[in-house]
Amino acid sequence: MSTLITGIRELTTNTEGGPLRDAAVVLDGEHFAWVGPAKDAPAADDRVDLDGRAALPGWVDSHTHLVFAGDRTAEFEARMAGRPYRAGGIATTVAATRAASDDELSVNLARHIAEARRQGTTCLETKTGYGLSVEDELRSARLAAAAADEVTFLGAHLVPAGMDADKYVDLVCGDMLDAVAPHVRWADVFCETGAFDHDQSDRVLRAAKAHGLGLRVHGNQLGEGPGVQLAVAHGAASVDHCTYLTDADIEALASSDTVATVLPACDLSTRQRLAPGRALLDAGATVALATNANPGSSYTTSMAFCVATAVLQMGLSVAEAVYAATAGGARALRRDDVGVIRVGARADLQVLDAPSVTHLAYRPGVPLTYAVWRLGHQVKTPMFD
Repeated sequence: MSTLITGIRELTTNTEGGPLRDAAVVLDGEHFAWVGPAKDAPAADDRVDLDGRAALPGWVDSHTHLVFAGDRTAEFEARMAGRPYRAGGIATTVAATRAASDDELSVNLARHIAEARRQGTTCLETKTGYGLSVEDELRSARLAAAAADEVTFLGAHLVPAGMDADKYVDLVCGDMLDAVAPHVRWADVFCETGAFDHDQSDRVLRAAKAHGLGLRVHGNQLGEGPGVQLAVAHGAASVDHCTYLTDADIEALASSDTVATVLPACDLSTRQRLAPGRALLDAGATVALATNANPGSSYTTSMAFCVATAVLQMGLSVAEAVYAATAGGARALRRDDVGVIRVGARADLQVLDAPSVTHLAYRPGVPLTYAVWRLGHQVKTPMFD
């Protein structure tokens, strides 16, 4: 069944030529079948009039951690009172996740994905990393694969309490990777002080590549370090956080295909400086925006919040921030079927209760998501059912 969506005052397509005015699109099955001026729109089986609202691709959230149990409110309160963020807080979630049942983890995962979709996120990546044993990482990978668009193996998230770091890396690169590889597309490593050093991270990335997985890196979150350079050297699809970068790091990203994924909600929650998104774009790097949704350092699924923060505090224009949160996220996932509105692309569309995407930053914190289509099917939203 085809649906003509018309009455679009401003349509952001992320294609050449910029936004379209007085536009329309046709969804046919799971794909866009037509995009252009409303006056030229073809007939379709059904018709929806957006009455002058703005439309854009669904958000592509390329970095989340949603297979978890437990709560870290106390940690957040302590951080707001002045305690610095440390990677070790992950262990709290690991204990809760291991103790949870499959049903508990699945329900929590589904709840957060539904929450994200109601806010316009139509393509979402999530990671393992709160199991840190062969059994629990495999369980996390299976549950994530049943619910998310993209799944990343993050066994190298933290060294479990009582384990030797190098022996744990042996486990990650061996039995754990063997077990989870059939269920995931990507592998990641937290290359950071308090987590995994350069050599350990290098081992994880080499092993993942040998298993045919795409690569991602958590890097340069808590300070300058080897994460960015390691990611670029391995041809990783993205390096995420990028909070503390040297000029050499920015140059390396700008001269590579590795996407710099910035996570402004996490920077705010951990009371660190914001990643240098403006400097990265000015240097020619590809930038993605993502939520880093997780229970410890960034407990939000709101891509709109990240867009507003990138504009108001990181120095991106509205157009740059929207691109980073859609097409930029798609590039971080090495996809060209999402984050864009064109014939043949996946029929993922979000509509704002506003005439322009500028309102995402102009009216920060206001819930503007009016309607969402994902794979051609309408998602229930508070404004439009």
